[in-house]
Formats: sequence, C-alpha cells, structure tokens
Amino acid sequence: MQKIKNFSLFIVCFVLILGASLMFVGCGKQDDNKIRLNEVTHSIFYAPLYVALNLGFFEDEGLNVTLESTSGSDSSMTTLISGSADIILAGPEQVVYAEEVKDKPMVFGQLTQKDGSFIVGRNDTDNFSLNDLKGKTIIGGRQGGLPAMTLQYVIETAGLTIGTDASKGEVNLRTDVAFANIGSEFITSGNEYCTLFEPTATNLEKAGNGYVLKAVGDFSGYIPYTCFIAKQSYLKNKSEQSEKFLKAVYRGYQYIATESHANSAKALEKSFAGMTTEELEIAVSQYLAIDAWCSSPVMSEESFNKLLDVLNNASKENYRPSYSNLVNTTIASKIGA
Repeated sequence: MQKIKNFSLFIVCFVLILGASLMFVGCGKQDDNKIRLNEVTHSIFYAPLYVALNLGFFEDEGLNVTLESTSGSDSSMTTLISGSADIILAGPEQVVYAEEVKDKPMVFGQLTQKDGSFIVGRNDTDNFSLNDLKGKTIIGGRQGGLPAMTLQYVIETAGLTIGTDASKGEVNLRTDVAFANIGSEFITSGNEYCTLFEPTATNLEKAGNGYVLKAVGDFSGYIPYTCFIAKQSYLKNKSEQSEKFLKAVYRGYQYIATESHANSAKALEKSFAGMTTEELEIAVSQYLAIDAWCSSPVMSEESFNKLLDVLNNASKENYRPSYSNLVNTTIASKIGA
C-alpha cells in the first residue's frame, strides 16, 4: 500500500512539474511574440499603424504589440538603445546619429514618405509660393527635428535666405517652439506663418485663426520621414516577428488606401478619442492627397541620400554613411511582393 501511495505521489509531482514546464514554455513563446513599440509622438500621420492595432492585424500575425509615446525622435532612440523598446517609429536621421553604437539601430521599414506638415498663414493666399515667405516669420518646429530641417531645406533650396533681416527679404525660421505649442504660438505671436500637422491645421482654419495654404511635402518631394527602427541584433534574432510586424502595418496601409474615408476614420477612433469622425476623415483625405504613406515599406537608397542632403544642409556637416550599413531591406522586401 505504501508503494502505491509513493507511486501516486510521484505521478502527482511529475504531472505538476510537467504542467509547470509547459506553462513556462508557453510563456516563453508568448514573450517571443511580444513587441514593445515606441512612437516619436502620437499623430494621425501614422494612421496605418493605428489601423493595424485597432483592427487586430497584429493579433492575426500572432503578435502582442504594446505602444508607448515619447516626445521627439531622440527620446525614442534613447528608449531603443537602453532596451526599453524593441522597435521605435521615429525619424530615420536617428540611425545616422547613432551609427557608432555597438549594436547599431537600423531602419527596417518605412511608414511615411513625405513631410506631413502644412503651411498655415494668416491670410488666404491664392497660389501660395515660397516667395511669399520673404521678409516674414514662419514657426517651423523644434531645432534639430526633421520637420524643421526639412522646412529649412525647402526654403533654402528655393533660393531664399534664412535670417532675421526682413528688409533684405530674409525668412525668419523659428525653431524655438515645442511641437505641441506651434498652433497656440502662431495664434498669439502675430507671426505670419507656421507649419502644422493634420487635423490641427484644418481645425485652426475652421476656428478662424488662419488658412491652410500648402503641404510642405509638395515642395520637399519624397523623403523618408518616419521609419521603423530596431537594433541589428533584434533584426537578426527576431526576423520572423519583424516581418510579421511589417505585414500588419502594410495591411493597415492597404485598408486606408482602399476603404472609404469614413471606414478609415472609424478604424482610427479608438486611437484618437478626442477627435470627431469628421476630423479623422479630413486628416486621412489630406494625407492620401499628398501621398504621405508608403505603399512599400522598403526605404530606397535614393530616399536615404535625400535624407542625408536635408541633414547636411541643416547641420552644415557632411554625413555620408553607407546605405547598406544603416538600412536593412531584407525583411521589408518580402512585404507586398
């Protein structure tokens, strides 16, 4: 009888140990598919990502994606390098600045391909041109941010001079205003122009505080603006998860590109509780109109070189890192093929 009891106890212990082992194995697999994503800011400009989150496209790929926001691409890069995030959505200029990091951050997918801001003025100007900025002030975002650098590139490429001497027709480009405060600063400062993302730009116009004149992207052309970035080791060890991640985002883009603006707005509501359906529709239509979102997540070498031109123009440096050293196209090239 004692032997039977001992054997029974052995069986119970074995089952408990086996169950615990399976539980830990299961947890391991679940952790493997968990992705901590950090975004540079929370903006409708990143709509395909939010559609993928809200419609369950990541879950369809077996991924558990958690999202956090910071303020500025440099802050997002800090979370990546410190290990607080697995993937970040940020300006690709950050991989250039972090080229010497041992486990280097690399772009592995592109989300937006144009500047997402719009020039807003105090007067409704027909056929606005950059020459209208001569002798005027434009609030262009924080110094060192890609929006401000792209605007500077656009202004100087048009042959205009940035400075504070209005009598010489110089353009006063303000880069001392935080991203979130540009609209209010424009209203109270008396400055003639500013740049705003949607739907803030249209809302400001609806409130009678200015007019949306032109997309900065119409002047800058195609440029890699926000991209998905991960450490080199992550892309090597988690290539399957990285591919599934981009597949889900690509589905988000396809949804917006093929569905009605109303359906896209509905898919975005969960991510923007403070916005009306009308505001979401406006933002989607505006960004589709300027071809802001990438139909392919692959960053081309041509786009990468355009980014370097913008960085070098703003910093007066000579950044010329190798495209293949900072951009991984292996994963993105499988998406949408």
